[in-house]
Amino acid sequence: MSPHLYTDCEQCFGLCCVALPYGKSSDFAFDKASGTPCPNLRSDNRCGIHTQLRQKGFKGCTVYDCFGAGQKLSQVTYAGRDWRDHPESAAEMFDCLPVMRQLHELLSYMNEMLLRPETSSLHDAIRSVYQETERLTDLEPSAILRLDIPSQRAVVNDLLVQGSELVRAHAPSSSHEQGNSKRKKLKGRDFLGANLRGTDLRGASFRGALMIACDLRNADLRHADLIGADLRDADLGGADLTGSIFLTQSQLNAARGNSRTKLPAHLNLPEHWL
Repeated sequence: MSPHLYTDCEQCFGLCCVALPYGKSSDFAFDKASGTPCPNLRSDNRCGIHTQLRQKGFKGCTVYDCFGAGQKLSQVTYAGRDWRDHPESAAEMFDCLPVMRQLHELLSYMNEMLLRPETSSLHDAIRSVYQETERLTDLEPSAILRLDIPSQRAVVNDLLVQGSELVRAHAPSSSHEQGNSKRKKLKGRDFLGANLRGTDLRGASFRGALMIACDLRNADLRHADLIGADLRDADLGGADLTGSIFLTQSQLNAARGNSRTKLPAHLNLPEHWL
């Protein structure tokens, strides 16, 4: 995965800690309005409780991933001009973050497809759309705020759907008929609390699926499509996710797992799993 599509808080002005709102819940200890700095944000743009976020009631912060949008805005779009020192541009900078994040998320998915040999027939088309999307990230702030993101997402999604079909078609077939039968019966998008423990889910599509608190322990999810799947509190202990597509660090951070969980090479085991 391209380095610029990974979050680098050292190069960011703590934008997510200011721009984004949140409400008191199991994910956040109190309410915060958009544009208001989190009380835990220090003057050097670092989190004062970074190593204790979950213990202090800020699980939501450990789940967020900007796909590198924060440092792009901080160091490129605004050329290193901190919102603290340039308050006149603060509101605009904060408004740009959600837009830039969506663009970087699309770039991340396309980058993943460009690294997959199964999608080689689509690489030229993907590169063309990738370059256009990347050009959009280099626009001036006012132009970024005028972008039609749903239209751009629709163009990218068409390629991602095609890529998903190619990757999943290469999923190894199961030698266990019972596993195959159970996989074929999977329908819909609602797997809330479902018991899929030990199930053969190779090549399955969970695009946009609700998988909150789903039991996926020791499940075989190789070559599965997990784009947009809600994995909050899903148990991935011992699951095999190698070769799965469109899985993000944010999804993993929201889930549960252990040291036996197998992940794609570009993703890391969350600290709270170990």
